[in-house]
Amino acid sequence: MGGIVKILLLAAIATGAAWWVAELPGRVAVDIAGYSIETTTPVALVALALVLLAGAFVIRLVGALLRLPGLSGRWRMERRRRGGEVAITRTLVAIAAGAGNDARREAHKARRLVGDTPQNLLLAAEAARLAQRDDEAEAAYRLLANRDDAALLGYRGLFRLAVGREDWAEASVLATQAERAHPGANWLRPERSRLAIRTGNWAGALELAPRGPEGAALAVAAARAETDPGKAAALTKKAWKLDPTLTPAVLDYAVCLRDAGKEKTAQSVLRHGWTVAPHPDLAESALRPLTVALERAQAAQRLTSANPQHPESRLLLARTALEAGLVGEARHQAEAAEGAGLHQRRLYLLLAEIAEAEAGDPSVGRAALRRATEAEPDSAWRCWSCHAAFPTWHGACPACTSPGSLRWKAV
Repeated sequence: MGGIVKILLLAAIATGAAWWVAELPGRVAVDIAGYSIETTTPVALVALALVLLAGAFVIRLVGALLRLPGLSGRWRMERRRRGGEVAITRTLVAIAAGAGNDARREAHKARRLVGDTPQNLLLAAEAARLAQRDDEAEAAYRLLANRDDAALLGYRGLFRLAVGREDWAEASVLATQAERAHPGANWLRPERSRLAIRTGNWAGALELAPRGPEGAALAVAAARAETDPGKAAALTKKAWKLDPTLTPAVLDYAVCLRDAGKEKTAQSVLRHGWTVAPHPDLAESALRPLTVALERAQAAQRLTSANPQHPESRLLLARTALEAGLVGEARHQAEAAEGAGLHQRRLYLLLAEIAEAEAGDPSVGRAALRRATEAEPDSAWRCWSCHAAFPTWHGACPACTSPGSLRWKAV
């Protein structure tokens, strides 16, 4: 209703204006190049309006013709932009579908239409990597790395390629450059730690490791690789403080104390290690200074006094008692170890030795040997991450490179 009222009002105003112009008195005469034109005032006003309208049309027409090249360029740019967006979408779909060659083709089309934007370079690199064209992927990643606004994307892609071909030295350099380009990136710290482990840079891995078992294991490995005795001793002590249950840390720290002439402190460290985490190597280190069998048996009792019920304690007491000729005590401790849940091969081999020392019924020894062939395997260093087992300890699992993952347990 309001629109109709406005139209009627405008029509009334236009009619009134036309009526007013038509009623204007007077005449208008114009002389142009020898021609004389004379007309009434209303006609002259209408003619003037038509001339002005024609002039405005001509001006607009000329402006449109002048703008035509620019408009054509913008139209072409818009067309290329829309085509590039379609190519980018198709590239993403092809990557998601695992179609590497299709993704490469669409990525090249997007670069041709839109240019080497960071998004297009990243898509082109990922498409090339999916198609196993590492040379193309590396070229695109290097273009990204040379840009200030997308350097981290390039370095991370180059890092992945270097890791894929196991070029650890190049990967280390790229990780450092990525850290410089984007300090504090969450993925960098664990990757740099793994690289340090792979290249044997235990000190560098230790700097990146958290406190606790992982740091303790890396500190032991760094100490064993250190050529400066003073630094090695400091690292060994640090490892022991970080994780006093880690047998290699306890053993190495005890060796450092012995080398410094502190045998009593070394024995105290070994006893504490046995209390919290018994291990045969701790007993071997603690009893090493003694050569008399009876003294070794007495030292074993002192070592195990704080944890006498543990199967490892029972097994150690049985072994040292047998060596000292205390056959009855040896059998008592060995059977107590079996009663405590130890059913490993080494126990039954020891029982066979005890039976031989008793010089009793030979069938007892043969029975122990048969049980040894059917018994559980002896304890070993086992990775909690990949579950691989190793006869000796390592600062990181040789199979999966997880630091501090080896623990002494039954396989």
